[in-house]
Amino acid sequence: MFGFGSAVLPWNEDSDMLQRFFNTEASNTLYMQRVLLGAVMLPHGAQKLLGWFGGYGFDGTMNYFTGTMHIPSALAFLVIASEAFGSLGLLFGLGTRLAAFGAAATMTGAVLTTHLKVGFFMNWFGNQPGEGLEYHLLALALALPLVVRGGGAFALDRAVLSALTMRRTHAEERATRGVAQPGFVDHAS
Repeated sequence: MFGFGSAVLPWNEDSDMLQRFFNTEASNTLYMQRVLLGAVMLPHGAQKLLGWFGGYGFDGTMNYFTGTMHIPSALAFLVIASEAFGSLGLLFGLGTRLAAFGAAATMTGAVLTTHLKVGFFMNWFGNQPGEGLEYHLLALALALPLVVRGGGAFALDRAVLSALTMRRTHAEERATRGVAQPGFVDHAS
């Protein structure tokens, strides 16, 4: 019913990893999920990378993640890259599965390192020691279908898949023409 697993990512002898990575259906629901997740993640990425919207910028965020939170620098860098560049990938539908996986991993990490101990609710009234995990659960709910099913309608992934398919078809046609068959003369070449 939902097209999980092999129904979305069918494997056969002609499939390759890139084709499976960029494959997606023309779903308007996935399109809306992708754009909403990208739009929500982009300001957070801009805070961490550029210092916009009251953020600390790249150096300040790296120092906070590695010094205060003791997150390994490679992982801290991936969080910043995921939020900044992954959100753009989501908005354009380019590398949707990877971008959504990055968002899901970032949200999971944020819950486990910071927000789980605060509880479920956001700190609407300022009476909690921090923010709860409800925002992160909503982001995960948007990200996981994108990881499984791709970016949906209007995703650049669809154009990349089309180009890969065309390239593969042309390569197979060239290979077929290049193989001489005994007793066969190709007058069309």
